[in-house]
Amino acid sequence: MPARPSLPPALKALLAQLAGAALAFGAGRSGLLPAGIWPLVTVQAAGATLTAILLRSAPWWRWIHLGFLPLAVAALQARVAPGWYLAAFVVLALVFWSSFRTQVPLFLSNRRTAAAVAELLPRGRPGHLLDLGSGTGSLLRPLARLRPECRLEGIESAPAPYALSLLLSRHQPTISLARGDFFQIPWSDYDMVYAFLSPVPMTQVWHKARAEMRPGAMLVSNSFPVDGVEPDSVVEVDDRRRTRLYCYFPAGPAYRQKSGIAGG
Repeated sequence: MPARPSLPPALKALLAQLAGAALAFGAGRSGLLPAGIWPLVTVQAAGATLTAILLRSAPWWRWIHLGFLPLAVAALQARVAPGWYLAAFVVLALVFWSSFRTQVPLFLSNRRTAAAVAELLPRGRPGHLLDLGSGTGSLLRPLARLRPECRLEGIESAPAPYALSLLLSRHQPTISLARGDFFQIPWSDYDMVYAFLSPVPMTQVWHKARAEMRPGAMLVSNSFPVDGVEPDSVVEVDDRRRTRLYCYFPAGPAYRQKSGIAGG
């Protein structure tokens, strides 16, 4: 039986807010709530959050629903100047850009993760790595110091993290950065493709990796395994998050090509 198509994240958010508003309106009309604006706001926020959970929205959407109306009402009561709302919107848009559509927030890789990735890159020759959604370059900069012989590329869609990554890596010649959609570029030339995204795009990432990556090339996913696919290995990073790196050979290890065995 085919799986039901999932609703777009923006539509789920709208439905959650409307459901919360309907619940607050009904509770208010029935006389179940004490007088005042804040009981209505509390019920609306709780109803929107519960609806988001029922719709299986990503966890960060639930926190947004829980705080959206309370913060909006608090700002109105504090008489915040309208210009501050515009400024906040612009800043958030520049940082998160299309996160509402892709459901991929800004995650930053730490130095211990970079050290673990450095050990996974090929030895004895210059490796070539692509960082999907490279953010501020938090993986690429320490990796360039650890493996100065390697070519490191990153691609990021959000303007603010991309601009910051350009600024911070300007003195590291082995790093190359681009702004755009990583699904729109070929992955065939890389020894490793690194992803620290979310569970949402990982199936699409896997299909592209299977179609384009060469035998022996490795797909490394930080924290989010590919659903239904057993990793070839898992690296445990000794950091506070207990980060796990899920490692895959989408086209099979290089030796399989030589022996004529199809990669799995």
